[in-house]
Amino acid sequence: MDDRVRTVTAAVVDALLVALFVLIGRASHREDQSAFLVTYWPFLAGLAVGWLAARAWRAPFAVVRTGLPVWAATVAVGMVLRVASDQGVQVSFVVVAAIVLAAFLLGWRAVLVAVTRASRRERDRTGAAAGRRGR
Repeated sequence: MDDRVRTVTAAVVDALLVALFVLIGRASHREDQSAFLVTYWPFLAGLAVGWLAARAWRAPFAVVRTGLPVWAATVAVGMVLRVASDQGVQVSFVVVAAIVLAAFLLGWRAVLVAVTRASRRERDRTGAAAGRRGR
């Protein structure tokens, strides 16, 4: 996969997962989904700040180098912007948001890394076996 495709894919996955977080949260409180953007934009802005701060385009699938700062900025900047725009920011919401966004933004990267490593090990193992048969 080319670098540009990897970067766009990771950015889209992150944005969609943040959107999913907002949709789930609004639905769990039986809130009108028509105000989705009001809740979404602070976290999307935080995601963008995280991407820029982490230079996420350099290693978009990395859990620690990219995922951690992107997650931290998404939560922190999102909450600051919610306060600045007179949206609610209760401690319980901050905790839930941090946990769910960690699961989402770090989780997909961790799964991808694990699958990629397992695939490489399998490829190396089968390649080594094929090499032994060729002798």
